Order: sequence, then structure tokens, then C-alpha cells
Amino acid sequence: MNLIVLTPEKEIFNGPITSVKVPGTTGQFEILKGHASIVSSLGEGEVRVIKENGENMSFKIDKGFVEVLQQEVALLVTRIQE
Repeated sequence: MNLIVLTPEKEIFNGPITSVKVPGTTGQFEILKGHASIVSSLGEGEVRVIKENGENMSFKIDKGFVEVLQQEVALLVTRIQE
């Protein structure tokens, strides 16, 4: 599946992944291949990504939204914390 991470300023990531864990406003959840379509709000916390090549990547966000549609995951976040 493919993940795209966007802030209002720029694209942070766009590429193939095997899973992503996101900080939902009611708790953290993981999105894997074949996940049902969903739109959910995100709270402050850590996003953890496992890329298709097995590499791990993580970053902290303030808040935003996640959309899963077919094999496309879009994270729209206000900003990435430094």
C-alpha cells in the first residue's frame, strides 16, 4: 500500500509501506494492507511507519486527519514536531 504524508507547507513522505501506526484522538491504531476505508481525526503523538523495504521511520505530529481508501493512506497533519 502507499502512504502520503502532507503538511500545509510540504510533502513529508510518499512511498510504499507495509504498516503505519497513528495517534487517533481516541487511541492509537494501526493500518495494514486491506484495511477498511476510513477517515479519522488524529491527536498529538507519534506516527510509526514500516516501509516496504523493512526500514522503520517515525515522527511526531500535532494533529490532523488520516484517510484510507483502497490501498492509499493519506495523513494530513498540521505540522511535524521537531
